Amino acid sequence: MEPITFSTEDGVRLEGDLRQPEGSPRATATICHPHPRHGGSKDHPILWAIRNELAHRRFAVLSFNFRGVMGSGGTYGGGRDEIRDARAAIGRVRDEAPGSPTVACGWSFGANVALREALDEERLAALALVGLPLSPGDVELPALPRGGELRAFRTPVLLLSGERDEYCPPEELLGMASEFRRARVEILEGTDHYLWRREREAARLIGGFADEVLAETAP
Repeated sequence: MEPITFSTEDGVRLEGDLRQPEGSPRATATICHPHPRHGGSKDHPILWAIRNELAHRRFAVLSFNFRGVMGSGGTYGGGRDEIRDARAAIGRVRDEAPGSPTVACGWSFGANVALREALDEERLAALALVGLPLSPGDVELPALPRGGELRAFRTPVLLLSGERDEYCPPEELLGMASEFRRARVEILEGTDHYLWRREREAARLIGGFADEVLAETAP
């Protein structure tokens, strides 16, 4: 694991961990973490599991802290400025394998940010969203795109949640999936938003999805 720093377009310095695969990477990925105001950071078991799984599949993977979290500069941006953080992370990890496919992953708040960034992001081959907050309760989040914005989105999407996820109820997730051109839904039975003890299973689903997308886009 290599600790790195990189900068956003508005000059904020972010910290991250770069995980390289064995041998040359065939693709790259970046991972967006949960809500900064509710203990979210790059250091969580589900994010470690995703990072390790993708590295095992020969991705160079960047996990990073949003602005204002731990060693990253700046201050919390309400989910709006964090789009710049995700954009900078995508650009930085792509330096590890120029021209190769890139996958963006996000969990919870990070899924909200990753989706909104992906709408205007032409560098992504696939998008994996875990526990996308469709019913965030009293947690303030920017509104998610719906309807026409999603129908115009061409990137393959994986939508994953736990069967008992109160922030991402499966029935709401299935409804949202129907608005995408191409979306796969995976519901893990017997778990909730935090996917306790199911982290590796979730990571394998994400890894398998990423492999399938890469196989389709291979020359």
